Amino acid sequence: MSVKICETVMAKTMKELRAARDASAADIVELRLDGVADLDVAGALADRRRPVIVTCRSAAEGGRFEGAEETRLGVLAQAIRLNAEYIDVEWRADRASLPWGRVTQIVLSHHVFDGVPADLRDRVRAMRGEIADVVKVAVTANSLRDCVSLRDAIAGHGRHVAIAMGEPGWITRTHPALFGSQWSYAGTAAPGQLSPTALRDCYRIDKTTAATALYAIAGAPLAHSASPAMHNAAFRHLKVDAVFVPLESPDAADFNDIATAFGVQGASVTAPLKQAMLRFVGLQDREAEDIGTINTLRRGALGWEARNFDADGFLAPIEARGWELWGKRAVVLGAGGAARTAAWVLSRQGAEVAIAGRDRGRTAALAEAVGVQAMAWPPEGEWDLLVNATPVGTWPDHEHAPISLEAVKAERVYDLVYNPEDTRLLREARAAGADTLGGLDMLLAQAARQFEWWTGQPAPVEVMRSAALAFLAERISDHDEDEKEESDWDWANEADNL
Repeated sequence: MSVKICETVMAKTMKELRAARDASAADIVELRLDGVADLDVAGALADRRRPVIVTCRSAAEGGRFEGAEETRLGVLAQAIRLNAEYIDVEWRADRASLPWGRVTQIVLSHHVFDGVPADLRDRVRAMRGEIADVVKVAVTANSLRDCVSLRDAIAGHGRHVAIAMGEPGWITRTHPALFGSQWSYAGTAAPGQLSPTALRDCYRIDKTTAATALYAIAGAPLAHSASPAMHNAAFRHLKVDAVFVPLESPDAADFNDIATAFGVQGASVTAPLKQAMLRFVGLQDREAEDIGTINTLRRGALGWEARNFDADGFLAPIEARGWELWGKRAVVLGAGGAARTAAWVLSRQGAEVAIAGRDRGRTAALAEAVGVQAMAWPPEGEWDLLVNATPVGTWPDHEHAPISLEAVKAERVYDLVYNPEDTRLLREARAAGADTLGGLDMLLAQAARQFEWWTGQPAPVEVMRSAALAFLAERISDHDEDEKEESDWDWANEADNL
């Protein structure tokens, strides 16, 4: 049976709640009745077009209902009498007054907002012994390992939904089949929730199974990354039974543990793990060894095999544009993995390279390791090429630039940031008369090489490009909508670059 999508809708008024309910494209809609000022249970259920879960969450359980417990349970009892498809009632609630044995199915839920309890397995077993059609467990993931603990605690316990809230728990939402979940929640009601469109079109949760090959992007933060959109579009286009998910963690050991536990077959590696993951690698290519960083992993006979496709990805747009590098003066902004790759490539193409970073010690160490010059921050003077290898300017802080171009004159500017596609640095550079390159072409070039190394098939580059552009456009739209909601819904404020 395929995993379904359940969209959670919340509102201040019944009119807004019904509008959100009817606009949903999910398989199931969770009607959050807590917080609705003019609550009408019959009105919430009337003329519904798809199955619903009626939820009225108390403030003590992370919801917005602050009335008497008897009143709250009365709301759920009325939903049962009106034959709602599901009601969600908390394991800790006194459920004796609810009318059992009717059409309505009971989702017995348990939320933990401060981590994963050591006795979670015992709690799940106790919940399974109660009257319940579906057991729902939502914990808070502070690490990727917490998702393994959740999977192990709930495995073999009948119909259930397993959720790890927060960014480290994204895999429980994007690949719910791995956890045996009946459905995955979409919306904006809880940390880490994604849109129904993302779950269906990007992650294809209704098509994936526990046997689906698993790939991932590893690093932190990852919300800005277009990699899942690109690789999942490529898998879908070529009918490969695989899914690519974000596994957010700044800890290499944390990622390695979950990758082993869940059988991750390959991974894109981004900041801050490009060097840290090297200690878990059994085999790496010469380029990765020379640069000292990796950006791609593949499961092999000796464990992880590693490559660095950033170098090829960085150089490909330069060559396509016809920019000459030999003998040119280039300054690279940053002192991380992306800066290391950029400086390494430029110096080996014959450019005279300097690295400028805010951290003087890191900048000097990196310059020495790569064999280029270190400069004070901010750099000044005239350059043939300026490369931004910092994350400054990345969404959502897209109105910032890493440096003022008033002090730096550059004939060409290459910004490795790709989200947004057109950064403030690029706009200012064009206004000053510079020729510019954005980071999307680099991202596409290295992603295509990753895909081909993992699958042995030619990458559908234009499919990946379209997916990346659609993702970036959606992020801009979501950001604008979020700003509108922040001004309209003040009440709701309670409760790497490459």
